[in-house]
Amino acid sequence: MTEEQQVEEQKVFRDEEEDKKSSTGLENNVAGLLCYLFGFITGLIFLLVEKDSKFVRYHAFQSIFIWVSLFVLSMVIGFVPLIGWLISLLLAPVGFVIWIVCMIKAYQGKWFKFPVVGNIAEEQVNKMNNEAA
Repeated sequence: MTEEQQVEEQKVFRDEEEDKKSSTGLENNVAGLLCYLFGFITGLIFLLVEKDSKFVRYHAFQSIFIWVSLFVLSMVIGFVPLIGWLISLLLAPVGFVIWIVCMIKAYQGKWFKFPVVGNIAEEQVNKMNNEAA
């Protein structure tokens, strides 16, 4: 995919009021960052509290899906003796890097789509918007 196509794809899903505050009273980028701060817990909190900002709800959903999938993957791999335990140990630093990248991208105001879960998060936000309309 070219850079131009990626930019065009991101424009489709952007808030019209990107630089405004969310219904929580925080700037959208700060609220987006906080969605990742304590993993799926803050994702759930912001999903329940946020009413207006698609940006914040998107990052809340993505946070929930990323951390739940990492947890499930770690548990499943952990059941495999020796090799599974070693791979499970590698998930911790990978999870840390994912956590940092997601927080930085959200703070920069970017609609960073993590593979697979980003698409699911986008679908969920669109469903919420359709139900609210």
